[in-house]
Amino acid sequence: MSVIARPSTLQDAFDALDALPDAHLLAGGTDFMVEVNFGHRRPPAVVAIRRVPQLQGYEIRADEVDIGAAVTWTTIERELAGELPALAAAARTVGSPQMRNAATIGGNIATASPAGDGLPVLLAADATVVLASRQGERTVPFAGFVTGVKRTVLRPGEIITRVRVPRLTGPQEFLKVGTRNAMVISICCAALLVDRVGRTVRIGLGSVAPTPVRAPEAESYIGAEIDWDALFAPPEAVARFGELVRDAVRPITDHRGTAAYRSRAVQVIATRALERSLA
Repeated sequence: MSVIARPSTLQDAFDALDALPDAHLLAGGTDFMVEVNFGHRRPPAVVAIRRVPQLQGYEIRADEVDIGAAVTWTTIERELAGELPALAAAARTVGSPQMRNAATIGGNIATASPAGDGLPVLLAADATVVLASRQGERTVPFAGFVTGVKRTVLRPGEIITRVRVPRLTGPQEFLKVGTRNAMVISICCAALLVDRVGRTVRIGLGSVAPTPVRAPEAESYIGAEIDWDALFAPPEAVARFGELVRDAVRPITDHRGTAAYRSRAVQVIATRALERSLA
């Protein structure tokens, strides 16, 4: 049986990681326990960090929302929809209500699955991740945090403590394609954020590459085509945007869908997200 530590402060968590160097961190456990139940993970020790107060709560600032790593998707869905509409929309697609009550934003980030619903939103928003260890604190742009399939820049002894998401002025959309309407891992997903102040369109894409990806050529193209005063773009420009998004992805074929289907699906949802944002 694994040794389980239940720290009540961040310093206690560091002490536990020092004492149990092979321990796995556990927050909501919605991904963790699936791997344990299927025998894909056999942790010799567990450090349960859900109740650490430094990982709780959120703060709404003038230019960003600072979210604790242990904040659940239910909280994001219900309480942050006005400030971060795309992230709240992504939250609504995470599993069942019971899972959203347990699953945390920090866990979603640390798992670093290509299909993680929150990750394309954080990428498109230019979010930052705050990491803490015994040696101190560092802040990493989310764009550089995920390095591969379930791989991140987290160092031994580090814990994700906060996620800082810029607040943008403009419409936001999150769309997801799956084999059914709820409780499903995405075949592909897209988060589109319009920044009316910066006059840019950002798009983050999931399940179409080993990591969440942006489509910089598509973003640059549509940013130049939009009439920003009227927030309008001609239909042909919107259609071209979808094509450029499709060309930016490198999906694989697996049991959920073929590469060709994913390419077509991400083109459709990117186009639809932009149409809705400009409506």
